[in-house]
Amino acid sequence: MELKQYQREVIADLERFLEQLEKDERLDVAFNNFWSAKGVSLASLDHAYLRPYDNSVTSVPHVTVKVPTAGGKTFIACNALRTIFEKQPTEKPKVVAWFVPSDTILQQTYKNLHDPSHPYRQKIDSHFGNAVRVVDKESALFGHGISPTEIREQLTIFVLSVQSFAANNKDGRRVYRENENLADYAKLYDTMTKRVEGSDETGLIQVLSYLNPVVIIDESHNFEADLRVDMLKSINPCFILDLTATPRKKSNIISFVDAMKLKRANMVKLPVIVYNHRSTSDVITSAINAAWSGKPLSWKPTADATSAPSCCFRPSRKRPTTTLRSTR
Repeated sequence: MELKQYQREVIADLERFLEQLEKDERLDVAFNNFWSAKGVSLASLDHAYLRPYDNSVTSVPHVTVKVPTAGGKTFIACNALRTIFEKQPTEKPKVVAWFVPSDTILQQTYKNLHDPSHPYRQKIDSHFGNAVRVVDKESALFGHGISPTEIREQLTIFVLSVQSFAANNKDGRRVYRENENLADYAKLYDTMTKRVEGSDETGLIQVLSYLNPVVIIDESHNFEADLRVDMLKSINPCFILDLTATPRKKSNIISFVDAMKLKRANMVKLPVIVYNHRSTSDVITSAINAAWSGKPLSWKPTADATSAPSCCFRPSRKRPTTTLRSTR
């Protein structure tokens, strides 16, 4: 399985940003210069997504890739790992904390990354010489395959759900507790080791913090709450890559993929029709007209009808400026 053209463009954008950061050595400057090289001035731009660099996780590169649903975000992330680690010190352990927004997606992501026959895992194996270990939270708590010696010799991917690492619930607190299975790590700490507040020195979250992982956040728009940002800071990431179709205001976007690129790459099988409209009411009217296209106004469902014209409107998270009424 190889990258589509638009996916290669995303990886190229990531490479260019990392090169810019290596040159400028300041996140805000590198971000501005990255977009300036594309002919975009962030200082004078009034854009829904592009804004000056947000440094919420202080001094840690934190960037976002905007990819529509069904755009292959997971495969992009699999390929991005090599690009990111190539810019890390060679002696640094290759550790990834891969966060997903729900248990359902966790099971699917873990299954795909753990399966040696799956294209995602095959791509990662090819980039890291087949020295790859994928663990979930339960395996990590038992210390399976993540001893200090094993960590140094492999790429280790922790697949984790956002909820299961939250300190404000019972299950999440397990990663803060004393854990004899991870006791060997405590012997490696020194005065420079960052300590996680509320965690035992053998707690899983303390171990992750010591390992200073690359963080991948799938569907990152689900990750913006203050408690989750605090948790993210606790694990002491060296780099954060967000992937989402709907970035939030604080997203530092370095690459956009639009729906038409997916269509051209045959990633979308249904027709994609895009128009610009001046108002909400124009959008609604156009959508209804498109749904009823080809149907006479007198059309009524019959006993053997399999479908009816329909429209789906996603409400804005902001206060609507137009009142929507039921439309038949």
